[in-house]
Amino acid sequence: MKSLLRVYLPIYILTLALVTPLSSCKKENFLAKGNLEFSADTIVFDTVFTTVGSTTKNFKLYNNDPRTINIEQIELMGGATSPFRINVDGVSGDYHADINVEGNDSLFIFVEVTLDPNNGTLPMVIEDSIRFRTNGTDQYVQLAVWGQDAYFHYTSFSQEIYDFNEGTWPNDKPHVIYGAAIIDSAKTLNIQPNTHIYLHKGAMLFNYKGTLNINGALGAEVTFQGDRLESLYDDVAGQYYGIYMHEARESYINYAIIKNGTAGIHMDSDNAANVGYTLTVENTIVTNCASYGVWIYSGARVQAENCIISKNGVHSLLVLEGGDFNFNHCHLVGYGSGDGTSAAVGISNWFTRPDPANNNVLTTFIGDIDEGTITNSIIYGNLDYELAIDTISEVGVTLNFSFDSNLIRSEDIFTQPFYVNNIWNSEPYFVDVFNGDFHWYSTSPMNNAGFPTTTFFDIEGKSRTTGPDLGAYEFL
Repeated sequence: MKSLLRVYLPIYILTLALVTPLSSCKKENFLAKGNLEFSADTIVFDTVFTTVGSTTKNFKLYNNDPRTINIEQIELMGGATSPFRINVDGVSGDYHADINVEGNDSLFIFVEVTLDPNNGTLPMVIEDSIRFRTNGTDQYVQLAVWGQDAYFHYTSFSQEIYDFNEGTWPNDKPHVIYGAAIIDSAKTLNIQPNTHIYLHKGAMLFNYKGTLNINGALGAEVTFQGDRLESLYDDVAGQYYGIYMHEARESYINYAIIKNGTAGIHMDSDNAANVGYTLTVENTIVTNCASYGVWIYSGARVQAENCIISKNGVHSLLVLEGGDFNFNHCHLVGYGSGDGTSAAVGISNWFTRPDPANNNVLTTFIGDIDEGTITNSIIYGNLDYELAIDTISEVGVTLNFSFDSNLIRSEDIFTQPFYVNNIWNSEPYFVDVFNGDFHWYSTSPMNNAGFPTTTFFDIEGKSRTTGPDLGAYEFL
C-alpha cells in the first residue's frame, strides 16, 4: 500500500497543481480583447424645430468575436446638458457602465433630440457624440441635427389657453402651430408670400368669424404641412387637421400648398355680413389629406380657380348640407390612399345629425345649392364613378347646377340639361399619377377643350389662349 502511495501521490500532486490554477483563472481571461463595430458612425437628424422632439433613430453595435465582450462605459459626451437623449437596450440615461454583449451578438442604441429656442432666423447645426470604451479603447459615434427656431402658436381649448392672431405674420422664420392659431371674430390675419406653416398632430389654423388672407406668389407659395420634417413623413396623410373656417368673413387664398392634413380646407357656414364668397381660392394645391381636400358645409360659399385638389383619402371636394361652389380650371381628382370607395367629387344638400335645438334628436337638415358650377375642369380618378350627387328636392329648396366643358369619369353618362359640352371617360394622359404630377401629354382630350373665361393665366403663370385647355395647367 505504501508503495502505491509513493507511486501515485506525486502524480496526484502534479495533477492538482495543473488543475488548481486553471480553476482559479479570472473570468476576464475568457472575454474578447477586441473592440466594437457599429452599423453607423454618424447619426444625422433632418431639420427639427426647437421645442419639437424628433423621431427616434437607432443604430446597432456588434460584438463579432465568439467570446463575450464587456463594454466598460457608454457615455453621451454632452451629458445632462445635451439636447440628445440615448437609450441603451431599453434603459435611458446619458451614462451606462459594465455592459456585456454575448459573442456574435448585438445591441440597439436609440437616440432622440429636442432643441431649445435660440431666437435666430437661420438654421443651426448641433453636434454631440457617444463614447464607447471597451478594453481601454474609446470609440465614438457622432450625432448631428439641423435645427430651426420658429414662431410658435399654442391653443388648448380644454385649459382655456388661446392664441389669437391678427395683422401680418412675419415670414423670416417658420410658424409652428400646436392646437390652433385663431383668427377671432371680425379680426384679419394676412399671411405673406414664402411663409412656411407647420402644424402639430390635430392642429389647425382656425378662422372664427374673421378674415384670412393668404397672399402667396408663384415660386413663393405659402406652405402648410406637418411639423415632423424627417423624410419618412413626406407623404403621410393626417399629420394635422387643416384650415378650418367657421362663419368666416370673406377670405382669400392664393398660391398655397396644403398637404398631408386631414381636411385641407374645411368651410363651415357663411357669415351673414358677407356679400361675396366666403372663400376665394386661386392657384392652390391641396393634396394627400386623409379625408377631404375642400369641404363645404352648411351654406359656405367657395369660388376656386386654377386649383389642383388631388390624392385625398375620401373626397377631393365634398359639399354637405348645401352650400355654393364655383370651380373653374381646376383638377378635382381622386387617386387617394383611402379605401377607394369615394368619388373625387361628392355633392349633397342634406345631412342627418343631432339637432341641438331639439334635445339632440337626429334630424335631417336640408340646404340650398344656389350655385353649383364646375367648368373647364377635370373630375377623374381610378373609380368608375368620380362624380356623386345625392340631393333632396322639395318645395322651397334651391338646386342650381351647371357642369360645362369638363372631363368627367362616370360609368353613367348623365343627361340632365345642366351637363353641357362635357367629355366623358376619355383617358386624360396625366404624366405621373403615382407621384402626383397632373400635367398631361399633348394627346390628352383636355387640349383646347375649354371655353374662354376671365382666368387668363394658369397656375404656373402661362397665358391661356382663345381655346383654353381643361384643368389648372395650360399645355404650351
